[in-house]
Amino acid sequence: MLDQLEHVVLKEGLPEYVAQEAKAATIRLFHLGLISGLLQTQEYAMAYELASVRRGAATRQQAEARVKYLLNRQAALERTPPPFIQAVLDEWNLRRPIGGRAVMVKQLQHLEELAQQPHVTLQVAPMHLGEDQPFVHPINLLTMANGKLLGYTESHKTGLLERNAQILASWSRDYNQLQVEALSRAGSVELIRAVRKEFESHAAH
Repeated sequence: MLDQLEHVVLKEGLPEYVAQEAKAATIRLFHLGLISGLLQTQEYAMAYELASVRRGAATRQQAEARVKYLLNRQAALERTPPPFIQAVLDEWNLRRPIGGRAVMVKQLQHLEELAQQPHVTLQVAPMHLGEDQPFVHPINLLTMANGKLLGYTESHKTGLLERNAQILASWSRDYNQLQVEALSRAGSVELIRAVRKEFESHAAH
């Protein structure tokens, strides 16, 4: 099913990028508006995709195909040794209530668990960074086993697999600066836990 549907329901450039992602030694992630796909729970991903169905922008079959594709993509990274994953999470992504409180509590718990993995580094870019947050589009950066850099970004409608060395060097510098400005690993987990407790507290009321 995925072979038949991927070019219809997935953004241009994404399948080619994912094929490289499955072989990468290091994966660096930064997304705006949503928690990065590799870090999403199934419930969070499905809640987001079903919103497209309600808007008439996708069919139920397409939404389910996208989620299945994402889960297969996540599973491809469960290899030995696993890739090193560095993710900077925009604080707003943690607070945006995708799927409602129960879905968000489970998603935030998942992030807390991921943060304990030795090959995963999560940091939060706090909202007060304002204009000092350098990216206006989501950015994925891959370092391959041979040291080669590849990147991926996307807009609302299209995706782009980036191979230009100068552009990738610029993205990498900006990403490194973003990591410096972001909260520490421990401080990031504290914030994720605090936001999760806020959702839990609201659910209790």
